[in-house]
Formats: sequence, structure tokens, C-alpha cells
Amino acid sequence: MNRKLRAAVLVAVLALLIAPLAPLASLASSAGTAAAADRPSVQLSKSQAGTGGSITVSGSGWRERTLLMILICGQAVPSRGVPGGTNSCANADGRAVTTDVKGGFSRKLPVSEPPVPCPCVVHVATVTGAKAEADVVFQVAGHAVEPLPADTSGGRLSVLTDTALNGSSGLLTWFGAPPARTLVFTVGNVGTSDVRNPVFQVGTAHGVFAPQWDEQQWRGTIRPGGRARIELPVELAAGAHGDYTVSLKYGGKVLAEQPWGVGRPWGVTLFWILVCLVVPAALFRIGMAVVDRVRPRPAGGVRHRGVRLPELALRLPGFKPSTAAHAAPPSTSTLPWFTPDADPGAAGGRLSAPHDDSPTSPATSKSPTTPASPPAPTSPATPTREGST
Repeated sequence: MNRKLRAAVLVAVLALLIAPLAPLASLASSAGTAAAADRPSVQLSKSQAGTGGSITVSGSGWRERTLLMILICGQAVPSRGVPGGTNSCANADGRAVTTDVKGGFSRKLPVSEPPVPCPCVVHVATVTGAKAEADVVFQVAGHAVEPLPADTSGGRLSVLTDTALNGSSGLLTWFGAPPARTLVFTVGNVGTSDVRNPVFQVGTAHGVFAPQWDEQQWRGTIRPGGRARIELPVELAAGAHGDYTVSLKYGGKVLAEQPWGVGRPWGVTLFWILVCLVVPAALFRIGMAVVDRVRPRPAGGVRHRGVRLPELALRLPGFKPSTAAHAAPPSTSTLPWFTPDADPGAAGGRLSAPHDDSPTSPATSKSPTTPASPPAPTSPATPTREGST
């Protein structure tokens, strides 16, 4: 009886200890199930098909109302993703689909050969919003199969902080110079080996256009578990303006994106406005100068430009111009053989030879037609000139 009693007590104690742990176990199981359900997943109607056929791709666990891109990619496995990026995928035969309110989708995908050998996967990734992707193994019948290249780089970089564009536009940018910024971010090495002189790809996209990638190498070594601050220059074309997006890619994967709003170069607009005003004015002045030079001259070859000051002064009320300033110049003799003192014009206008007009002149007394008049009587008190009769 004692043994049975002890066994019963032990069983009761164990039951009391296990009972509180049961809800915790069920809660952990449900949390794991929910976490697994939240992860994006992809299912295929067929695991193998030949070129020209089609398969149905369905998925769940994606964000609602999200645009997805479905591609068949080569040289890839789900554990490594798509190392070569979309360059190793059959992009021409890809399909787009939008998830429903529950995060699910279903879409037919034509089977086509990727540009690289298999192993192949069906790659599904988001186009807009936060990055999310999923891969599932697929075999393209009749397509070449080659082993995956060895992954020699044990180091992997991950962006630890948000990216930023440092710098500002100057006066030259206002007049159309290329806008320039510095892309700043911090990366960490989450791999098992050093990363030396990593090569990043910086892309700039305007609006909805695809980005244009430019390779830039950072000089330095990042050890496993270490971090480094990276600064890469970014430059746009001359006169660029509008909304741009700067993307950062490393190892075939886009690590970060940064929007960039570029102002309009108003200095260029001001320059063209001045050109439109100055050039017509200059052409008008040149045309008026040509017309003034080729127009016919007035009689006498003298041109009067503007308003004559004497005439304008006469028209002004209350202004009396000086007559001396506008008096006619004295007439001068036109006979060159006369001096100013002997000019006959200065002697009262007589042009005949000088003669004596006195009454005692012989020519006067002997004139047959004019009788000589007696001299006038003189008063004794009045003196007479010398030589008078």
C-alpha cells in the first residue's frame, strides 16, 4: 500500500507540474505556425515542363494588393536565391500579378529557357514597396544543366543603417551644371571571411524608368562581424531635374533605395528669356542703322537730325531768345581785288570813280546844262571855312 500510495502521489505531482506548461507549448506552436504563414510562399502546378508549355504559379503570405513579378531563372537554388540577378532569368516571358486582400495570387506562366543553364527556379519578387521574394525549384525539360559555380566569397555585406544623400546644389547647378551628391550608408559583414575592396553598383532612375547602373569600388577591408561607413559619389546629367531614385546593389541584390528630388535649373530659363529679349532688340538696332545709311539724302546733301534749338526756343512760352545770337552775319565783299577799307560797297553803294562835289569844281561850273548858282551870302558873324569863296 505504501508503494501504491507513493506512486499515486508522484503521478499527481507530475500532472500538476505539466498542466501549466501545456498552454505555453500550444502558444509557441501557434506562434510558429503564424510566423510560417506570414512568410511568402510559392507553389507550382508542375515541377517540370518543356519550352512552349505553361504552368500555374500560386502563392500565399504576401502583402495585400502588392504587384509581383514571376520569372524563370537559371543558375539558382532556393537556398542561394538568384545570385546573378534578373540577368539570368527569362525576362521576356515573365508575368506580373497583383495579390488579393488575403495576400494570395494565382497566375499562368509560359515555360521558356533562361539564358543560363539550370538548375532553375521560379522566382517571385515584389515590384513596389518593401522587398520580398521567394523561390521554388523548377526543371525546364531539354535545357542544359550545369553545376552551380563555387561560392568562393564567404563574406556577405548587409546595410545596417538608412542611406542618405549628403551635399547641396550650388550656383552652377542653378544654371544647368550636373547635380551631385554623396551616397552615405553603413554596412556590416555578416559572413565568415573578410570582404576586401567590395564593388558596389549605384543606379539612378528617373520616374518610372529603369535605373542606369554605375560600378564603384570601395577601397578597404571589412572583417567578419565588422562594419564600415561607405561614401559613394552620385552624379546626374547636366540640366537634370525632377524625381529620381538612387539604388544600391551588391552581389546582384538591391540593398537600399533613396529618393532624390532635383530642382529645376531656373538660371537656364532666365538666360533664354534674356536671349529672346536682347537678340530682337539688337537686330532692330542693326536694321535701323542700315535703313538710315541707305535712305536717300535731302537736297543739298545736308541732313537735319532732331529739332532745331532756335525753332524750339521760339515756340516755348515766356522765352525771348537773344537777337544778337541769331543775327545775320555781316555781308562781306565778294570782290577779291578790294581791301576792306577800299571796298566800294562800304562807301554808300557808289560804284563810280570818286569826284569832287564842291561848287568850285571846274566840271561843275562849265556844265552847259546846269547853270551855276550864286554863292549864298554869309553873315559876318558866321565864320567861314578856309578856302571857301
